[in-house]
Amino acid sequence: MSYQEYWEKLYDIYSDLTQVRNHYWAEYSSFGDWQFWVVMALLVLPLIVLVFTVDRRRIFEVFFFGYTVHVLWTYISDILEYDLLFVHTYFVSPFFPSAINMTASLLAVGFLLLYQYCTNNGKNFYIWTLGLSALFAFGAASIEEMVGFANIGRGFNQFYIFLIDVSVAYVAYWGTRFLVYVKNKAK
Repeated sequence: MSYQEYWEKLYDIYSDLTQVRNHYWAEYSSFGDWQFWVVMALLVLPLIVLVFTVDRRRIFEVFFFGYTVHVLWTYISDILEYDLLFVHTYFVSPFFPSAINMTASLLAVGFLLLYQYCTNNGKNFYIWTLGLSALFAFGAASIEEMVGFANIGRGFNQFYIFLIDVSVAYVAYWGTRFLVYVKNKAK
């Protein structure tokens, strides 16, 4: 196939995929379905909790950490979905990544509040992250799969989700601590 033929085929596939995804969402994951409202609650409720619990003295540092968790998990989630390893079957909108409720809200806010708690109280972030990661991977992901909100397959399992949670949280932690170090050194 030529360069042009590849791109024509890709455009056709993307167009078909978009159309099927939009129809699926309208039929099974839109405003009239209870699953939509569960997904919406998982998106909105953690953000409401965050408004009342965030340490406003350190808001930029804490939000940078949460934003980093969100971005890393969103990219990873997209890769997992493209490879059919971890697919979220109900979503807020066909125009957003399907796991946006988890990556932008539940996971990001959960780890953000953990970071805030550990750094404010002198707790070991590494150890606490293992516990929260286990809760998300073996608890939340298992429940998502059990009730049909996610499909985990092709050899992928909750242990891999646990490892990704830990890795994402640690990378976000190191990045945030580095920026705090640079900021303090500049003073």
